[in-house]
Amino acid sequence: MANPLQVRTLFGELQGDWADTKQHIRVFKGVPYARPPVGELRFKPPQAPHNWQGMRDATRFSAACWQQYSRNAFVWSRGEFPRSEDCLYLNIWAPSDHAKPLPVMVWFHGGAHTGGFGHVDLFNGTRLAEQGVVLITLNYRLGPWGFLAHPALSAESSHNSSGNYGLLDKIAALNWIRDNISAFGGDADNVTIFGQSAGSSSVCALMASPLSQGLFHKAIGQSAACLNPPGRDANGERRGRALVDAVFAEQATDTLSAEDLRKIDNQTLLDAVDASGWASQSRIVIDGWVLPESPAQTFSAGRQANVPVLLGSTANEGHLLFPVNEQLSRADFDAYVSNTFGELGNQVTAAYADELAISPGLAQREIATDLFMAYGMRDWAGYMRRQNVSTYLYMMEHVPPAFQIYLADEPALDLPDGPRSAGAYHSGDLVYVFNNLDRFAVDWTAEDRKIAGAMTGYWTEFAKTGNPNRADLPTWPLYDLQQHQTLRIGTQMEPILGARRQKLDLMQRRFATKPE
Repeated sequence: MANPLQVRTLFGELQGDWADTKQHIRVFKGVPYARPPVGELRFKPPQAPHNWQGMRDATRFSAACWQQYSRNAFVWSRGEFPRSEDCLYLNIWAPSDHAKPLPVMVWFHGGAHTGGFGHVDLFNGTRLAEQGVVLITLNYRLGPWGFLAHPALSAESSHNSSGNYGLLDKIAALNWIRDNISAFGGDADNVTIFGQSAGSSSVCALMASPLSQGLFHKAIGQSAACLNPPGRDANGERRGRALVDAVFAEQATDTLSAEDLRKIDNQTLLDAVDASGWASQSRIVIDGWVLPESPAQTFSAGRQANVPVLLGSTANEGHLLFPVNEQLSRADFDAYVSNTFGELGNQVTAAYADELAISPGLAQREIATDLFMAYGMRDWAGYMRRQNVSTYLYMMEHVPPAFQIYLADEPALDLPDGPRSAGAYHSGDLVYVFNNLDRFAVDWTAEDRKIAGAMTGYWTEFAKTGNPNRADLPTWPLYDLQQHQTLRIGTQMEPILGARRQKLDLMQRRFATKPE
């Protein structure tokens, strides 16, 4: 019998390991899906990996992509960790026994496209693989390494394009999966991409990109879309110039070449991000190649990948993620609402009366958060339903304990009002989706475990069939443009006719774009 821990890919052989004591789930770590994007390959689209000779050890994770260390950042702290520009690797969890090819789920981590990595306990794929899927996590270029747009880089491109290297990394990974996943028992014709926060906006962007056509067949987006207007610097080159100017503060930069940019050391690049404000706008840009137009235009015209989608957000996304302007006056708040909502301003103010009673700054933060998150996800769902695509929408109201999600060895957070005082915070859904509660020494309840089992079940069933419903789970109805059916994930897991219906209906009246 062949050794289930040894697999042959198109590029060479891999030696994996068991992920569980029952020896049902295999794991292959640090598998290269592209060449190291270093030297002359920095700020360029990823290239296919080199072949290797002999058996490659796939029992250790690769380093994270280059980024800032992260401390005192609420649940998102990452501490210090190995990091490298040589970071384009993926990790595969796969059942050892299967009668037929298994559905594949590909995870894109969040972190504002400037931080994070896919090889932490939070994203361990064992419990998902136990549901009968092949689970893949990957690292992709971040910050300026992944998204710097600049005229010098565009000039050397055959597509007159720069930026979006982090999206191209994901596309390269999907190409690798298409060509190699059968060796691990996966079905290349049944691939689901899913992600949260920046990973979710990447899912949205890949649905709009012609370069990813046919590489996935279902999509899951958690807590971020990509349909906001691109802003004044849609192609990112203005911010790219400012970043480079911050590096070469003492000299003119108009004559710099792409090779000059490739010589900037990593810490200097990080420092320039802060000095220039480079990350203040979307890292994903409209580059004319990966994204020929804004995703909103693509979705409005129905040109996106019309695959089944499962979309949603959590009830308290803005908590410690977006700042509250404590100095905002009531007059300033009224001006903000009037400028944003026009003649609907008074109705919006009334809808947020409870938040406004606490402070104008809180009310403004909650409005902006709902626009970006809850309404943004409902808007995405609406575009898909207009194409008659199977669409499922959720709102997670369950309040998890707050803990450092990247630091399994030190998860504790000391919140003055207790671990469950942060609401259903941004990223609070992740440990439930991956059902990795037991990897963190946190005071989990029976309700937490029930919700984790349900979310893992819904997510994997959707990956298998395009429909999350399973006989042992509460019914999740299709989203409808009139009723806005939404699965409420909370003490009661049940369908409702739209989460935050009054608030989001007002936003739809103000911002909805009719399809062409």
